[in-house]
Amino acid sequence: MPAVSKGDGMRGLAVFISDIRNCKSKEAEIKRINKELANIRSKFKGDKALDGYSKKKYVCKLLFIFLLGHDIDFGHMEAVNLLSSNKYTEKQIGYLFISVLVNSNSELIRLINNAIKNDLSSRNPTFMCLALHCIANVGSREMAEAFASEIPRILVAGDTMDSVKQSAALCLLRLYKTSPDLVLMGEWTSRVVHLLNDQHMGVVTAAISLITCLSQKNPDEFKTCVSLAVSRLSRIVSSASTDLQDYTYYFVPAPWLSCKLLRLLQCYPPPEDGAVKGRLVECLETILNKAQEPPKSKKVQHSNAKNAILFEAISLIIHYDSEPNLLVRACNQLGQFLQHRETNLRYLALESMCTLASSEFSHEAVKTHIETVINALKTERDVSVRQRAADLLYAMCDRSNAKQIVAEMLSYLETADYSIREEMVLKVAILAEKYAVDYSWYVDTILNLIRIAGDYVSEEVWYRVIQIVINRDDVQGYAAKTVFEALQAPACHENMVKVGGYILGEFGNLIAGDPRSSPLVQFNLLHSKFHLCSVPTRALLLSAYIKFINLFPETKATIQEVLRCDSQIRNSDVELQQRAVEYLKLSSIASTDVLATVLEEMPPFPERESSILAKLKKKKGPGAVSVTDLEDNKREGSELNGGGDRGVDTAAMAASNASTPSPSADLLGIRSSGPVGGAPASAGSLLVDVFSEAGPTAPSAAVNDDGFLSSAPPSEDPAPPLSEADELLNKFVCKNNGVLFENQLLQIGIKSEYRQNLGRMYLFYGNKTSVQFASFSTTVSCPGELQSHLNVQTKPVEPLVEGGAQIQQVLNIECLTDFSDAPLLNIKFRYGGALQNLTLKLPVTINKFFQPTEMASNDFFQRWKQLSQPQQEAQKIFKANHSMDTEVLKAKLLGLGAALLDNVDPNPENYVCAGVIQTKGQQVGCLLRLEPNAQAQMYRLTLRCSKDSVSRRLCELLAQQF
Repeated sequence: MPAVSKGDGMRGLAVFISDIRNCKSKEAEIKRINKELANIRSKFKGDKALDGYSKKKYVCKLLFIFLLGHDIDFGHMEAVNLLSSNKYTEKQIGYLFISVLVNSNSELIRLINNAIKNDLSSRNPTFMCLALHCIANVGSREMAEAFASEIPRILVAGDTMDSVKQSAALCLLRLYKTSPDLVLMGEWTSRVVHLLNDQHMGVVTAAISLITCLSQKNPDEFKTCVSLAVSRLSRIVSSASTDLQDYTYYFVPAPWLSCKLLRLLQCYPPPEDGAVKGRLVECLETILNKAQEPPKSKKVQHSNAKNAILFEAISLIIHYDSEPNLLVRACNQLGQFLQHRETNLRYLALESMCTLASSEFSHEAVKTHIETVINALKTERDVSVRQRAADLLYAMCDRSNAKQIVAEMLSYLETADYSIREEMVLKVAILAEKYAVDYSWYVDTILNLIRIAGDYVSEEVWYRVIQIVINRDDVQGYAAKTVFEALQAPACHENMVKVGGYILGEFGNLIAGDPRSSPLVQFNLLHSKFHLCSVPTRALLLSAYIKFINLFPETKATIQEVLRCDSQIRNSDVELQQRAVEYLKLSSIASTDVLATVLEEMPPFPERESSILAKLKKKKGPGAVSVTDLEDNKREGSELNGGGDRGVDTAAMAASNASTPSPSADLLGIRSSGPVGGAPASAGSLLVDVFSEAGPTAPSAAVNDDGFLSSAPPSEDPAPPLSEADELLNKFVCKNNGVLFENQLLQIGIKSEYRQNLGRMYLFYGNKTSVQFASFSTTVSCPGELQSHLNVQTKPVEPLVEGGAQIQQVLNIECLTDFSDAPLLNIKFRYGGALQNLTLKLPVTINKFFQPTEMASNDFFQRWKQLSQPQQEAQKIFKANHSMDTEVLKAKLLGLGAALLDNVDPNPENYVCAGVIQTKGQQVGCLLRLEPNAQAQMYRLTLRCSKDSVSRRLCELLAQQF
């Protein structure tokens, strides 16, 4: 790189920067900048014979102004002219300006490409590097099309200087990441791979980054790189720090290149050539040996570089999983890090050992560190390290240490961080089930789990223990005795009451012979918890009571008295009311034989995979997914005998005479969402609650002559929008009709039509139950600034919705100006006396007010160029979320509302659309270009609109549709 002489300093630029720094206020800064812009503009327009130095100085000032956050709309041509200069400093400033300010779709791109071609062919290494840096910085598809075939030639040419080769390799890597379909190596493949043998270490370091990226996409084409990478790695590992002085970092030879080589080898399986494999094993052993040597420096940089290579080598050993000796040595080395004073090293060691635990060769070696890991779980100050320790205990668990690990995890649960308790509970439940030989131990463990962390025990856990107890005759008596003792605690968790109610209702007779657990004692114990429980638990206990009548006829009178009391048969909850009435009638009129048939013991559950493991895999905690995935590779024996992914239905206890349900039966309804904010739906016909109170009326709002209510402010206690509200909204971006929302009680359908800036929407509310909805009201509100952007008027709805009926509501919508948020629809009604309250986002998005505009090709691209301001364009490159089917893409673009233009884009694979968004205040012209890449399964979406906020919003909406 040429030295910059003292005379190249730009005094005018230094003075301008000093003036800006001395400004006392924002206004003074803007005034000074405007003055300078006016001066530069006049110089560019007036003096046609500006010398290179002056152009460079003024372009530098424009660049500085842009970096301060101000828009620059001139000076681009002058920057392009600087590219033709033979002075390094002038050419450098020209390329810098272009890299920062010139848009990839600029009209100047052809001139820029010509200047770059001239520099690339000049054979001046300095100018070639500047040109390559500019291509990499801009990285546009247009530049890839122009230079993708030229750069590989420069890279492998024998007369190309080393510094240019480095720049060419990294420039090609950048183009490959942005436009992989345009960078085709073809004939250059073998010559690029042989850059790994280059004498210059900088060239090798740059080339390996390119080769690694290419190998990940096309491993077969670049498989010859394995032997060369092993050879180069061997030379580095066996060299002394003095052999590679220029590339030695704190006594570690070429650490970055070593890490890159090891990472490249992880793209391939172990080498098939015995000599290459032996050389690689020797390299890995040398790396492990060096880790044992005393450090050559006390500086942290030395240990960081040394450990970086070590961990990358261990990752390669784990990836191959074929060398028992190396795996055990790696495990022992990691075991030393478990007690290192550096927290990051302990974290990385635990994380790597989690993977090692899944290998049959190193599993036993990992188990030897169990005490250290348990100590880390108890004493580590960093929660992320404790999380990794728990993951490792879970991964190393087998039949020989299951009881110890489960006991330690249960002990830790009492003081564990709230953020990881639910995941810990799932892991304990899985381990207890998987490695239980003694089923009484399994029952004790789960009951302890509920006692210690009841709030974090999901339904899947207590469903599972009930399924296993029902399927195992030898544990039923012990389970009944244990749960009876657990319920005697003064305060026990509601999940314990659920398990106790179910097990005693089924198997209480097995412990009834002991006077301390006689039938009446069991019933009184359960009923003492009744008033403290939620509605679903009370429903389960009522089912347990009717089972008691069958098991213990002597309790019939006591239980009937409980069922007969007003708090049951006139309960405000329909489910409890119905159960009490039906169970009371059943116990009164049914004979003993009929009662015994209807209330017989639950049949065994079908054998299926545990649903707890599936839940843990879905858990979005740090490391949760990775560790459970490892479990798929480390199975010891079959699953514990037990049920599967089937809920335990409380109502089914009272109707077990039916045939055994199929494995897919959903007895508890756990696969469908329950009512929002209220009681669960009944399984059968519901009893109307005549004692329900009148619900709140809709908030008052102005009524126009047509009987429409203007949009009201949010009601006093609206529910927050549902968690899936945005997902439901996105489904309607490209369509106007469909089902907006559905649960067990309510279905909401939608049908809408739009013309210019006006729209009309029909909402259909369907009652899916057999009971009427009382006090039914809806409120549409526009939160925040949306009130001034959108006008929504609604017609009031009927306050009563009969069972199985549907009512309609009409909304009129007027778009005043562009907007980004969506109106909120709040729905309230009473179902069985319980207030239901839910809030959704109405699918009213800015694209609904599109008016399609037909254009010829020339008109489209002329308008495209006119919308060339950076703020007018929004662009997003993203992975395809759905199938890249041509007809589906066209249907979605047509559903968007703009006109889909045929034979406009030069590339027939691309899609272009044009339209105008109509608002009351203005019209916003919009052009769209969608470029699919089927090979990479990616899209590039570009929107240009006359208003920048519309470009951004449309880009956000559409990126989620494809």
